[in-house]
Amino acid sequence: MIFPTNVFAAALAAAASALAAAPAFAHHAMGGETPGTAFEGFVSGLAHPVIGIDHLAFVVAIGIIAAFTRIRRAGPAIFVAATLGGCLAAVGGLALSFGELAVALSVVLAGCLALSGRSLPVGALGVLFALAGFFHGLAYGGAIVGAEQTPLLAYLLGFGLIQFAMASIAGLVARTTAGAEGARAVGPRLAGALAAGIGVAILFEQVEGLIFA
Repeated sequence: MIFPTNVFAAALAAAASALAAAPAFAHHAMGGETPGTAFEGFVSGLAHPVIGIDHLAFVVAIGIIAAFTRIRRAGPAIFVAATLGGCLAAVGGLALSFGELAVALSVVLAGCLALSGRSLPVGALGVLFALAGFFHGLAYGGAIVGAEQTPLLAYLLGFGLIQFAMASIAGLVARTTAGAEGARAVGPRLAGALAAGIGVAILFEQVEGLIFA
């Protein structure tokens, strides 16, 4: 069962290799331009969680974590709802100086949790997913600030759909390939290790930026 689970390793390793090509972790699918149409908003929403390495790692990690609990569908849904709330808060003018730092910490935490092969009580997981989702959404919401209502709604639709799909697929693959070992199987734990590594790299960059700013 080891080789099929390498799909996690391949996906996150490819994401990690993109770190060198995206040192600023820019989350802009439209070249930094605010979407002006429904199509642009929808495409931007679909693309952002994929091109944001930190966000991609977190979404995969929570899909894996939730897959072996009673909230394998509700967990990702809670996270997605919270990201949409965070986006709307950003559009409303909320900005937190430690937002990106919170995002990096959430990736490390989710990665370590998946790596451990253990889980938290479902209530605690729900709170974790909601808090992390809000900060992730707040970070991404800057890309849509200033957009008209139609591209904004289209962005939120694409953003929500792609995140839920990615988390659900990650969870499905995890459950399918893990067998009787469940969350303690090699593949899910390896994916957690890679996600944690990505989080640590991003966290280091954030801390370095604060120190030498």
